[in-house]
Amino acid sequence: MITASGVKPTVEVKWPRENFWIYGAIEPLTGDHFLYEYPKLNGECFQQFLDWLSQQLGGDYAILQVDQAPAHTSSAIRWPENIIPLFQPPRAPELNPIERLWQILKKPLKNQLFSSLQTLRDTPLASALWAIASKKYLTNLHLSR
Repeated sequence: MITASGVKPTVEVKWPRENFWIYGAIEPLTGDHFLYEYPKLNGECFQQFLDWLSQQLGGDYAILQVDQAPAHTSSAIRWPENIIPLFQPPRAPELNPIERLWQILKKPLKNQLFSSLQTLRDTPLASALWAIASKKYLTNLHLSR
């Protein structure tokens, strides 16, 4: 693009981007955890996760600590009877144990480029990250920083 001297050109750039989100819950003392992949981060997917988590818990009850994201606080959310929401203060992710797991999983992916989401899923690195998410590594996650 050619412009007049001293005029910075403006060009629209569209970077192709694919996303997925992993919804999760963790019991910080034992490392028991529930992770599930969804295509979006919204109330509908969060509701699906809550329903799935409720089924996984069976007759057990859980307190699920969540941030103030709109998907978590929507009036459309139907909290299952065996999941009790605990809303953390705004802008305080360090209070939620699952945030530490996200840090562990994302750190090795920093500055990595993948041609597609499937390529990411198929890499040995992704397999290693899921191994990190095993109970062995998550036990006492509440103590790590």
